[in-house]
Amino acid sequence: MFALVSINNSMNTINAVCVYCASSTKINKTYVDAAEDLGRLLGEKNIRLVNGAGNIGLMRAVSDATLAAGGKVTGVIPEFMIEQGWQHNGLTELIKVESMHERKQTMAALSDAVIALPGGVGTLEELLEIITWKQLGLYLNPIVILNINGYFDPLLAMLEKAIEENFMRRQHGDIWVIAHTPEEAVKAVCQTVVWDESIRKFAAI
Repeated sequence: MFALVSINNSMNTINAVCVYCASSTKINKTYVDAAEDLGRLLGEKNIRLVNGAGNIGLMRAVSDATLAAGGKVTGVIPEFMIEQGWQHNGLTELIKVESMHERKQTMAALSDAVIALPGGVGTLEELLEIITWKQLGLYLNPIVILNINGYFDPLLAMLEKAIEENFMRRQHGDIWVIAHTPEEAVKAVCQTVVWDESIRKFAAI
């Protein structure tokens, strides 16, 4: 069994949530609506949004919605992206870093939980890396996959196959929580137990 630790009994203290999501501008409006709803909920609940500071796509949609609801947004972006003009200049705070690796590390360090909205390879890479970190006991906070429109179904099937084929333990399926609406996602980050570093005992299979 995993050794788990909950905070405040059944509710976590969530001050900031890192959101991974797409920068594409050509995606279905369903995803944009979900990003805006998520941002609005975070703003209304006074939960700071932490993201990659992009000025287009779902990244902008969730940021603008959080700000419009009275919330705060911290964006983390590498210098080379600023040189391309890819940053959102209207955020509460903009943190410049040297590399993509530092960006991801900073976003995780600033957050009390992660929510993954649909996105491309960058989003998938971020999500899989934070899942790996949690498996190794390097990130202990809730990770929620917001599975809008069944977008993550193939990835979830691949993760299940990894468990079935003994590349991961069955218990590792508890690393992430699946939500289907922004409301479910925000509720999940508040109610999912925070893990203990003893999880490292189960990293190997």
